[in-house]
Amino acid sequence: MQQKWQRWNIASRKWLWILVVIGVLAALPVVYDRLQTEKSSKTVEFVFDYRDLVEVASYRVNPKDYISEQLDRLKDAGVQSMAIYESTLEDYRKTRRLMLWGAADIANLTDTVIPENENYTYVLFTSTENSSVLAPIIQEAFNRLDIATENWSFRGQQGLIIKTPLEDATLKPLQPDPFNLEMLHEKGFNIVPRLVDSLTYDQEAVTKLLDRYQELGVKRILFEGESVKGFNDDASDSSLSAFADLLKERGMGIAAIENIKVQQKGFNRLAYLLDYNVTRLYSLSEGDSGLSPEVIADRFALATKDRNIRMIYLNTIPSRDTTKAQVTDTLDNLVTSLSGPDGAVKKIEDNGFTLGQATAFEVVDSSYQRYFKLGAVIGAVSMVALLVSYFIPLLTLAAWALGLVGSAGLMLLKPELFEQALALAVAISAPTVATVLAVRKINEQGPPLRKSTLTYVVMSPGRRLAHSLVLYIKTALISLSAVPFVIALLNNITYSLVLNQFRGVSLLHLAPIALTGLYVLLYRGEFAFNKTGKLLRTPITLAWVIAAGILGVMGMYYLSRTGNGGSVSSLEMSFRTFLENTVGVRPRNKEFLLAHPLFILGAFMAYKYRNAAFIMIVAVIGQLSMVDTFAHIHTPALISLIRGGLGLGLGLIIGLIAALVWQIAEGCWKRWSPLLRK
Repeated sequence: MQQKWQRWNIASRKWLWILVVIGVLAALPVVYDRLQTEKSSKTVEFVFDYRDLVEVASYRVNPKDYISEQLDRLKDAGVQSMAIYESTLEDYRKTRRLMLWGAADIANLTDTVIPENENYTYVLFTSTENSSVLAPIIQEAFNRLDIATENWSFRGQQGLIIKTPLEDATLKPLQPDPFNLEMLHEKGFNIVPRLVDSLTYDQEAVTKLLDRYQELGVKRILFEGESVKGFNDDASDSSLSAFADLLKERGMGIAAIENIKVQQKGFNRLAYLLDYNVTRLYSLSEGDSGLSPEVIADRFALATKDRNIRMIYLNTIPSRDTTKAQVTDTLDNLVTSLSGPDGAVKKIEDNGFTLGQATAFEVVDSSYQRYFKLGAVIGAVSMVALLVSYFIPLLTLAAWALGLVGSAGLMLLKPELFEQALALAVAISAPTVATVLAVRKINEQGPPLRKSTLTYVVMSPGRRLAHSLVLYIKTALISLSAVPFVIALLNNITYSLVLNQFRGVSLLHLAPIALTGLYVLLYRGEFAFNKTGKLLRTPITLAWVIAAGILGVMGMYYLSRTGNGGSVSSLEMSFRTFLENTVGVRPRNKEFLLAHPLFILGAFMAYKYRNAAFIMIVAVIGQLSMVDTFAHIHTPALISLIRGGLGLGLGLIIGLIAALVWQIAEGCWKRWSPLLRK
């Protein structure tokens, strides 16, 4: 009975492969939908932080003239938008709309004794126009907070007394400076507001604010601080939903900041309520704004092309330069990085984008997509079952059945966990199965496990190379069969916007290596459990400990290079930039410089030397890396395809060179080694 069951399980591989092929074909229409979605947004918006410009101008002789001059330069360089914060009294002071004093300061100014039981804030406007426009804004804001105000004058100038300490008054957010809004609008800049959630949500005040923004043509909102507008009061007042309704009525969306340490609270829910009217934003920090213009331009071009970034946020900061004995800033550097034939604007336009207000992706979700996804699920489960079959054949059918039942249950109870778990499982399975099949083919056609009475004739170098190249192509195709499954399972706009992320990257980078190593070590010839027993009885030597330590260090370094936070040396960054500028898309170094050439060289050697198959343990890195490239859903699928193709092509060339070098070295060794022994 056991033998019959094993025969059924082994025979089922053929049907599982058929289901995998059907699943791949079913996933292709879903892939097409994603490609259409990625084509729907091709506008890039440069946004400059206006508060930074005001800060820099405060160190200039003529701040107002300096701001006007720099705005014109930024406009000419390609900056279309200005980020405007909700103002504070301190912001108004920096722009010289008003002057501020505390109780002690005003006592000194008026030659009076400081009051014993009053600690108020004193505001004096610098002109009649400032008083008439700003006084009502300030009074309305503080009265809403139950902080009393009263009119006050000093030396003929109008002012206000705000009955709260200066330290408290300067923290309260107010409406953005209306003079700045009007001036920027007249200069042709789009406005990108930055809202805070520090006060109790007030629907009436927010409505009034958004109405003003709508008049100015605002299309997208940014948030400042730890949460989005309305989050803190949402539990009691449903303020997040109310805020979302206001934005939808005015056709306004929001922006997701890339690589933010912690996503702003309430952002994902607000994005959902807005039907994902969201664009991704890359922020160039104040420190990075001093990098060379070439590096900045490359960053911007790469962000828009490779990471679906549609808004680029520019910052600057004043700094004391003791070598020049003056306060400097990075505005000139930023303008240079944007302008000219090698600037960011030209590179972005050459990549097929246009400058303007950023728009969200229009999600293409065909009505038949759910049915094709179901086919992809069955195909993905079949691929996972195939992986099980090459290690524990008796469990093949059980694994397939359990996979289908488990997928159905998770799909109903926790759909997000289901799609991520199955995507990870198939991403691990395909490259592992592909490499295992390559090892099995080498076992069949290469040297036998033990010497026999029959003479084994080693293939000619040309034939070995031909077999290696065919194996290289077949293995890559099997590995890439996981790609349609991953795309179909994770075809959700939340992944493209990185509001949700593919989990298990470290496991994806380790599991195929471990499984391939296990197969090469235990499943080539003798029964696996016999080899396991021998290994367990083998004494551990110092050499084993050293080897394990070296492998551990190499593994830690390898893992440090995975994911979005992987560390990269300056030399490698230069090499990456060279590849980007030369071929347009940068292939992964570990694929074409290491893993793919090792696959060709390892197969070429293993057809003659059986133990050379151990090289395939490292070569599987190239196979899993190709799949991992497509798991970065925020990278356009077409870019990932080109990157994988370039890696395979360049790896093929380097692999052919490596095989040639090995063949020459082997010939030289055979010829000269007898002489060396003498």
